[in-house]
Amino acid sequence: MTHIPGIVITGASGRMGQMLIKTVTDSDQARLVGVVERKGHDWIGQDVGKAMGGQAVGVTVTDDPLEAFSQAQAVIDFTAPEATLEFAALAAQARCVHVIGTTGMSDEQIAALEPASRHAVIVRAGNMSLGVNLLVQLTKKVAAALDEDFDIEVIEGHHHHKVDAPSGTALMLGEAAAEGRGVNLADVSDRGRDGITGARKRGDIGFHAIRGGDIVGEHDVLFAAPGERIVLRHLATDRAIFARGALKAALWGQGKAPGQYDMVDVLGL
Repeated sequence: MTHIPGIVITGASGRMGQMLIKTVTDSDQARLVGVVERKGHDWIGQDVGKAMGGQAVGVTVTDDPLEAFSQAQAVIDFTAPEATLEFAALAAQARCVHVIGTTGMSDEQIAALEPASRHAVIVRAGNMSLGVNLLVQLTKKVAAALDEDFDIEVIEGHHHHKVDAPSGTALMLGEAAAEGRGVNLADVSDRGRDGITGARKRGDIGFHAIRGGDIVGEHDVLFAAPGERIVLRHLATDRAIFARGALKAALWGQGKAPGQYDMVDVLGL
């Protein structure tokens, strides 16, 4: 019988955590072997299925990530930057594939993942969906084909609970546009306009964040020139797409050499 990888979900009580738990428990390709929450959380010690308001699934919520990781082949992590760095070190110690969907990480925090990636597989992406990663590739190609007569603006929308802006996906798209043009995003990024800002600087890549209601995720990349506009768009209506992508990444990482990967690698794009 083929071995079915065991998966641990961190941040179990969050909306993505609960969606990931459901996705793994519904899958015939993986099994849920652990769920982790922060110390002092009400769910600690409870069966996670009951904590979520359903039937028992035989997995108890713990605040000891290393113990949970030691029983698993992969960890799926959509938490916060500081927690993700801690989990990366522990996942590397346990030799687990670490799938990171955490957004809002600084360049320094991303660089801090390097030691863990020497010992384990890390798959990190600002967005785990197939459609978004296709959009990233299209953005790069369109940016490479058009000159600076076309202004580039990235417009993203999310629910009112989201704490970081621009979104990780928006930054992925901005990076793709910058790469297509052969420039560094840090040199051309324009993330805020208020008051008398003066004319738009040629070659800049602008970002705009919308927050409201229960928007799951909407991303537009606008290429605007005199007389014409091109808009590349992705609309997410169900966060299950991110959970399915994360599980795909966790399965793909089994048996791969230690290192840092992204969803372009997972999807073969």
